[in-house]
Amino acid sequence: MKTAYMYLAVAIVAEVVATSALKASEEFTRWIPGIIVVIGYGISFYYMTLALRYIPLGITYAVWAGLGIVLVTVAGVVLYKQMLDMPAIIGIGLIIAGLIVISLFSKTISH
Repeated sequence: MKTAYMYLAVAIVAEVVATSALKASEEFTRWIPGIIVVIGYGISFYYMTLALRYIPLGITYAVWAGLGIVLVTVAGVVLYKQMLDMPAIIGIGLIIAGLIVISLFSKTISH
């Protein structure tokens, strides 16, 4: 099961890199960031399929999307100086809380 979560972690990191590069690609007018987008999403989806061998679809997607949202938001703040208002911070906090609930209490995943 640890391997499944390593696959999922790779999928999440690749998706965050790809999504962050999406902005830098400037609507695919810049080639290097554009290539990073395509390769990153390819890696992300491939590793997510590997994680799906062991983790249920809904849980895989919830963790992939939730952590992706949080990490892309952090990347936006750090790389692009995008500021968050209080409702956005609260929303991100609720996503993190949801992931903690899934991780600690869900019977659909092995601990």
